[in-house]
Amino acid sequence: MATTTAQLIITSTDLLSDSLSLSSIATLTTAGSATGLTGTEGLGRKKTGSTTEYTLFDASAATDDKAHKIYLKNLSTTATEYFEVQVGGVVIGRIYAGDWAFFPWSSHDADNDIKIDPSADSMTLEYMLFTDD
Repeated sequence: MATTTAQLIITSTDLLSDSLSLSSIATLTTAGSATGLTGTEGLGRKKTGSTTEYTLFDASAATDDKAHKIYLKNLSTTATEYFEVQVGGVVIGRIYAGDWAFFPWSSHDADNDIKIDPSADSMTLEYMLFTDD
C-alpha cells in the first residue's frame, strides 16, 4: 500500500497582532477507506507557447466519485505572470509566480475538466494528479 502525505505550514510574524503558525498534515487515501492512493499521472511540466487556454486534465478520462487530488505550481519568476485555473468552466483563481495549489477534484462528469489560461507566452506550470483508480 502506498503512503502519501500532504503538509501545509503557514507562518507570519506581522500579518496579525500576534504571530501566526498553522500546520496541517493529511495522509492521502482512497474514497471512504484508509487505503493509500496508489495512482498518479506523475510529476510533469506544461510549457505554454501562447496565452491560449489549455486542458490540463480531461474529466472524461478519469474515474468519477474518487478521491483525486491535484497539485499545480507556477514556475515563473515574473511577479505579474499567472495561470488562471478553471474547474468545470468556473474560474477558481489565479496562481501567480511561485504560487502553488493543492485541491481535491471530482471528475463526476465529462464537463469537469481542469483548464489553465496563462497570462503570458512561454510560461511553465508544474502539475501532478494523485488518483484513486
